[in-house]
Formats: sequence, structure tokens, C-alpha cells
Amino acid sequence: MSAQPKVILEKILGSLGFSATVTEQKFGDDLTLDVTTEESGRLIGRQGQTLADLQYIVNRILFQQDQTAPKVTVDVGGYRTQARDALIKKAQEAAEKVRRWGDAVELEALNAFDRRIVHHALRDDAGVETHSVEVDGSDKKMLILRPKKH
Repeated sequence: MSAQPKVILEKILGSLGFSATVTEQKFGDDLTLDVTTEESGRLIGRQGQTLADLQYIVNRILFQQDQTAPKVTVDVGGYRTQARDALIKKAQEAAEKVRRWGDAVELEALNAFDRRIVHHALRDDAGVETHSVEVDGSDKKMLILRPKKH
């Protein structure tokens, strides 16, 4: 891989005036850049929006340098890990309601990254299927969990 995700993120953070340490963690083909800084709240932003924007910029730069570069996840102080775990737990609880009562359950509007997490977490569930539905006036979509038709 010619593109260097860690170097790119370090340059961006330095240019923005953040004093931070970036470590790489590889899980199979996935790469996570974990940022440690005294100003984690500023980098995460409201509901993780600044973090999502930072990740988008890093991936755009990587793609410009190498179109075969895999997507990189940027995390600050374990924020994404905690948020992902909470989202998966919420999705599993909703799936349990679908299996128990046989009714569809709606999850709140989610961005594409979070919807992908839920779809992935429930893809092997034999009793539940997930569908994304557009929310008017938003770039987010709502997830609906339904009993799987056999």
C-alpha cells in the first residue's frame, strides 16, 4: 500500500493544532487508527460528527493516493468502540422484540456507517431482516427490523 494512513492523519491533526498520538491496529483486512489526545472531546464532536468528518477526510485522501486502499476507521479514545458496542446491543434487543412479538421494530435514523454496523450484526439472524428507509429532510435513514419471511 503506497498510501500511509497513519502519516496522513498525523499531518491533518498537526495542521489543526492537535497534540496527539496515533496508533495503528489491524484486524484482518481492517485498519483502525486510534488517536490519543488531551482534547478528545473536541476531536469527537457532537454525537461523533467531527470524528466522522475526520475519518471521511482521511479516507478521501487515501483514495486519491491509492484507489485500492482499504477504508480506514478513525477512533478517538475508544469512542467508536463504545458507540458500536452500544448500537449492537440496541439492535440485538430490537431483534429479540421482533422474534418475540412478530412485529416490525424501528430504530432511530442512523448514518451509513452505523446502519452498516447493524446490518452486519444481524445478517446471520435467522428470524430477523433489516431494511433501510429514507427519512424526509435528512441524509440519514431509519432502520426497520422485521420478521424474516421463510
